[in-house]
Amino acid sequence: MDKFVPYLGIVAALLLCVFVVAFFDTTTMVRAPSAIDISNASSTIPAIIPPVATSTSADSVPEKSVSPKAKPPASVAPIVTAPISSPIVATSSSKNTNQSLDTSATTLRDALVNIICYAPSGNAFHSISASGVIIDPKGIILTNAHVAQYFLLADRGVSCTIRSESPAANRYNAALVYISPTWLQANATVLTESLPNGTGENDFALLAISKSITRTPLPLSFPFVPLATTPPAAGTPVVIASYGAQFLISSQIQSSLFPIIVFGSVKDIFTFRRNTVDVFALGGSVAAQEGSSGGGVVDASGALIGTITTSTISGATDIRSLGAITSSYIRAEYANETGSALDLLLSETTKTSIADFAPRIPALEAVITAGLP
Repeated sequence: MDKFVPYLGIVAALLLCVFVVAFFDTTTMVRAPSAIDISNASSTIPAIIPPVATSTSADSVPEKSVSPKAKPPASVAPIVTAPISSPIVATSSSKNTNQSLDTSATTLRDALVNIICYAPSGNAFHSISASGVIIDPKGIILTNAHVAQYFLLADRGVSCTIRSESPAANRYNAALVYISPTWLQANATVLTESLPNGTGENDFALLAISKSITRTPLPLSFPFVPLATTPPAAGTPVVIASYGAQFLISSQIQSSLFPIIVFGSVKDIFTFRRNTVDVFALGGSVAAQEGSSGGGVVDASGALIGTITTSTISGATDIRSLGAITSSYIRAEYANETGSALDLLLSETTKTSIADFAPRIPALEAVITAGLP
């Protein structure tokens, strides 16, 4: 027996190595890259023409795919990522999770809207088609600031309409109840850029449905997805929904725009300069295209965990990058900018929130129109 003693230590060491390898092979670690810079999930569509027009021009111009190492334009604040101290790992999906995701997909689909804004011809800025999600039964829509900035331009002849259903059809008028002034100040020239780039930082806004534009009156309660309070973990199974429009011409956007529903997962998580989960990556999918800006991401609990803000839009959709800012980040930044909790705004009537925000519109409009003729 003694002659085998020298080998026992070797065997024990080998068993320990096998255990360590097996452990790390089942654990997903969170990365914190040094920098991110990808294009807006562009909702800019240079040649969308109002229904009365007859133009047959292409309605979208693909943006350049920006290398993660490239520097953003001076008007866009870059993401400076910081390590997240405790890696977050999602548990594996199950049959119950898949069933819950199916339910979440239906809920998100019902709360999804298309936001279409027409700019008069001859302007320095373009018409757009984008997405949004109703997050409150009174009809409060969460979307991107780079979309909602068009609601500041009514006195310049810009007309915006909220559409829903499949295909999207005109349903409502809406008014701004909040747009991030921090984003406007940092991105004052984005309105006139044909190929805008961004990081998603502070890129959020809220609209309130104010009027029905059909014979059907406003519902007493809108279908909605509640805004999450906590961020997702890497690996979390999710449902993504938007009204992507990159591959459609203007006439198709007006009459044949259908919602996109994608099942996927959170691929990675990131932070804006602090130890919080502010951004998450979703990999490539058919949702990674122009028009998806403001689209929603829900988890199996049915909560809206993020809003689509950025995407690369060249190449096959399955190899593109799609990014979203977290709902917890939106809540925190709204509180930082206003000194008040977002839930307090959501508790107000839509008439009150619209009236309270209206006096701020001229000053905010001036920020993005200072360089226009």
